[in-house]
Amino acid sequence: MKGFLDDANYSVGLLDEGTNLGNVIDNYVYEHTLTGKNAFFVGDLGKIVKKHSQWQNIVAQIKPFYTVKCNSAPAVLEILAALGTGFACSSKTEMALVQELGVSPENIIYISPCKQVSQIKYAAKIGVNIMTCDNEVELKKIARNHPNAKVLLHIATEDNIGGEEGNMKFGTTLKNCRHLLECAKELDVQIIGVKFHVSSACKESQVYVHALSDARCVFDMAGEFGFTMNMLDIGGGFTGTEFQLEEVNHVISPLLDVYFPEGSGIKIISEPGSYYVSSAFTLAVNIIAKKVVENDKFSSGVEKTGSDEPTFMYYMNDGVYGSFASKLSEDLNTIPEVHKKYKEDEPLFTSSLWGPSCDELDQIVESCLLPELNVGDWLIFDNMGADSLHEPSAFNDFQRPAIYYMMSFSDWYEMQDAGITSDTMMKNFFFVPSCIQLSQEDSFSSEA
Repeated sequence: MKGFLDDANYSVGLLDEGTNLGNVIDNYVYEHTLTGKNAFFVGDLGKIVKKHSQWQNIVAQIKPFYTVKCNSAPAVLEILAALGTGFACSSKTEMALVQELGVSPENIIYISPCKQVSQIKYAAKIGVNIMTCDNEVELKKIARNHPNAKVLLHIATEDNIGGEEGNMKFGTTLKNCRHLLECAKELDVQIIGVKFHVSSACKESQVYVHALSDARCVFDMAGEFGFTMNMLDIGGGFTGTEFQLEEVNHVISPLLDVYFPEGSGIKIISEPGSYYVSSAFTLAVNIIAKKVVENDKFSSGVEKTGSDEPTFMYYMNDGVYGSFASKLSEDLNTIPEVHKKYKEDEPLFTSSLWGPSCDELDQIVESCLLPELNVGDWLIFDNMGADSLHEPSAFNDFQRPAIYYMMSFSDWYEMQDAGITSDTMMKNFFFVPSCIQLSQEDSFSSEA
């Protein structure tokens, strides 16, 4: 029931009532303790189905184009294709992955801001015509290599203009759009719409107000040049919470009614990535080494439990050169949970968590309070479905974690209600009934 990123022959455990994610994790912790203590993922595909239902209930007027680079596991792509989402691809590899699922080119957009000529040609070859662009150099590359291209002008939003010095930002200014439209006219490149992106780190949903207003200006500007505009891409930036999605919808819905009303022929799309997959994957890692550190040498943002108490550094068998790669560019969006049972009154110690590389960059958690752990203990990280299932580095023969997929019967029935069956697009989807509650003595694995 395990799968790897390059192995489409995965299987999915269909869980009986009374068997849950915790049972599955317990089982595999036990199994991996016996067989080598490698890190592993558990993917609950039912959560992806729930996220899609949530999207349809709140923002049904916006078609999601899933950002493939966020998590390109075959099971994820197949289930999203079956749910009817589009796909936002950044490379030839991603376009090929999606195309192999039978997704039509109209449901694929090429969103890389810096495109290789060979990949533009590949997009042209397979009929992926919609792509984004934010500067004249890219526009000229597109004109030379993709005669049927349909371009979305990528405009910058207030939350990513300027910002910290040295940050690479994408999106052109409103002022520069007229120049790009003039260039597109001269180059005979078809401009069909506008894209903008509001970062999930942006806490001010009012940024959408200005972004939509700017988009409307570009639509009007393009009309002056004779372009037929029919698509608006509001980007990603959705955290995955129902509250945030409702909050964004509350802001943008009345504006869409004014600027891009229904019946105007303008298709509204978006690029959710972590929204769909973050909560669906849980990572289990093993403690492989441990150090006791003197308090005065331990840098911590957490108040110490006592000046004479020890502090600990724990080294895990996964780190930033593996599943925690996103930690190099952003804060960790999950709190580690100790798998072993411990007493409520057990003392907690200031601790830091590190990957296995002994690199100073390989710090996963700078400071947290944990009971004293031992080599061989397990830590569980939830919300690990986004930007974590990449090819790991070759450091120290690092083995990529196995992925175990599961789904509850209730989620399976919800898929059936949505008209999705295992013999439609999910040709590699095998279901393994689990008729007993899992425990350390019961193996969950079963041959597909």
